[in-house]
Order: sequence, then structure tokens, then C-alpha cells
Amino acid sequence: MRKLTVPLLCSALFLTACGDSGWNPLGWFSSEPPRSTLEPETGYEQSSELRPVIGQISSARWEPLNEGRLLVVTATTPTKGYASVELVTARPQPAERITPDSDGVLRLRLVGWPPAPDAPAGQIARRPNDPITAALALSSTQLAPISSVEITSATNTVTLRR
Repeated sequence: MRKLTVPLLCSALFLTACGDSGWNPLGWFSSEPPRSTLEPETGYEQSSELRPVIGQISSARWEPLNEGRLLVVTATTPTKGYASVELVTARPQPAERITPDSDGVLRLRLVGWPPAPDAPAGQIARRPNDPITAALALSSTQLAPISSVEITSATNTVTLRR
């Protein structure tokens, strides 16, 4: 009896470690169907981007990197003192993953916090002398499915072909 009990206990312990597979005896009587996707149950995090779209894009260009390209966008704003200027995706995406829409276009927005109205940094900007620059590094793997990039600001949209 003892020779039979030890192998049965070992095999039961092994099978319970099989997780969500059909071999796990703890899941044999579950009424919940197996998941067919890796998407989180609550869905991907929705865009909680509160920063407003800023400025007017004056230029956008690609710069080469060892493993990909750097997208550099220069814009002007009505006042000095914008903070946390960044290029963010227009469509909510998982953290650290950038993928284009189904048509191959990566849509980005130029966002940032404006200065407080009474802040000394909120002076009127001199257009040619006070540009804001934001950059986004894209690896070769991220660039592969992208046919073009569309960057939107408060007053205009610029499209770059890859």
C-alpha cells in the first residue's frame, strides 16, 4: 500500500502544478471556460492623459539610431514655461508598446502642461527663439509595421513617411 501511495501523491502534486491546463485535477469541475486571450480581464488601461494638446508643430524629422530611429518634433507655444512635453499615442496602448493602427499609421499627439497664468514663466513666447522639442525613440521592431507617422498639435497635423 505504501509503495502505491507515494507515487500517487507525487503525480497528484505534479498535476496540480500544471496551472490552467486540462491536466490539473483542481480545474476539472470548474464551470468557467478557459480564456482565449492574453488581454487583461479589465482591458488595457484607458488613456488617462490629462495634459492638453499644445502648440503648433514647426518641424518633424527622423534621426538615425543604432537600432531604429528617433522621431524629433519641434513646436512653438503661445507662452513660455510648458512642462512635461511628450509625444503620446492617440489610441490607448499597453505600457512600453507602440503599435500603429490597422492602416499602418502611428498616430501621436504632442501634449504638455501649460504654465500657471500668474507664473513668471508664462511670458509671451518669441516664436523663432522659444521652440519646444520632444523626441520618441522607435526600435526597428516597432518601426517594421509602421508606414507613416501622424503627429497632431493644437493647431496642425504633420505626417512623416517612413
